[in-house]
This record gives sequence, structure tokens and C-alpha cells, in this order.
Amino acid sequence: MTFSIDSEIKSLCPNATLGILIYSVTVKKTSDSLLDKFNSTISELESKYVTEDIVKINHIHTTREAYKALGKSPSSYRNASEAMLRRIVKGKGLYNINNVVEINNIISVSSGYSIGSYDLSCVSENITLKRVPDGENYDGIGKSSVNIEHLPTLYDEEGPFGNPTSDSQRAMIKEGERKVASVIYSFDGSENLEKWMAEFKGLLAEYTDAKDIETFIVE
Repeated sequence: MTFSIDSEIKSLCPNATLGILIYSVTVKKTSDSLLDKFNSTISELESKYVTEDIVKINHIHTTREAYKALGKSPSSYRNASEAMLRRIVKGKGLYNINNVVEINNIISVSSGYSIGSYDLSCVSENITLKRVPDGENYDGIGKSSVNIEHLPTLYDEEGPFGNPTSDSQRAMIKEGERKVASVIYSFDGSENLEKWMAEFKGLLAEYTDAKDIETFIVE
């Protein structure tokens, strides 16, 4: 399994970096203990921020700037961390999906990084972060069609499947025995990635049966 960042992305967003965790795990309904952690995180963040603060959070701010550099409106196509924090601050909370997605989202809203988790049985081995050309769409999770043009998006040999705003249905995380890649999208380099990858790994160890956890950074 190889990950890379296309030269066009690097030229427009020189600090684009990916933090990758690859692991085998049983994806299942979220346990009560993980739900407690999930809900306490949401409660803490709801009281910590007001809406105006969200765009000032460093990793959210730099993702928005990257979208502008790539030709995408960060207000019309909010990155996932920003969108989730806006829901939280408005008191709307977040949906419960499964154990892996809950951990994904805990780390995302806590750090400000947008993160995608993907079923590796549904993608090919060579994956590249690219700027999407004009007019591209794919079927998003819970959405019939997502306009992905100009977004920084993961591609395999079959085409695009995930980005910091909205992932495709193709590699979505479903219940069962899975090999998963969780991808942290950074546009301000690698300085804080190790910390948050360790936090992600710790939650996997505490709340799932994840094994053979491999972590690495792509710059």
C-alpha cells in the first residue's frame, strides 16, 4: 500500500501532508464506553467554542486556505472538521455510526484536522492525493452526488474516493472484519501529526480490537 501527494497539490499547497494509520479491526456497533467518550468530547467542545471561533482553529484555517489555493470555496464546501464543529456548537451533536467512525470523528473535532477512514478492500494499492479537475462528481456517503472538482482528493486506479469534505460510498466503513486506512489531511505540515496519530492509535487500542496498527507520514 503506497500513498503519495501529486506535484500539482504540492505546488499550490506546499505544506500538504498526510498522516496515515493502517490497521485490521472488527467494525461494529459503538460500545457504551466509547459512546460516553464520544458524548463527553462533544459536550466539552460545545461549551469551549462559539461559531465565530471555528474558522480560527489552526488546522481548520489552513485547510480553508488550501481550498482557496486549489480553487474551491471553503464556505460552500466546508471541510469535515469544520462542518462537524459547527453542528456541535449549534447543539445538534453528531450521528453515531460505528466504533471506527466514532473514533475518527472524536480525533477530527478535537484536533481540527479532517480525517477519512477507508475500507482497503474497496481500493487499489497505489493511492495519490490529487486536485480534482473540472466537472467531477461522485456518490457521497448519504448524498447522491457530491461536486468534488478542485478538492484535494484521494485517487486509486479506479478514480476518486475520499477527500476532507465528503467521502465516497465506495470505500465507506461498514460493519465486519475490515482492513482500514485512516487518513489525516494536514495542510500545515507534519508538526502536530505524530501527536494526533498517537491519540487515534490509543483510542483504537482502548475501544476496539484493532491490531497490526501501522502509522506513517507522507509529505
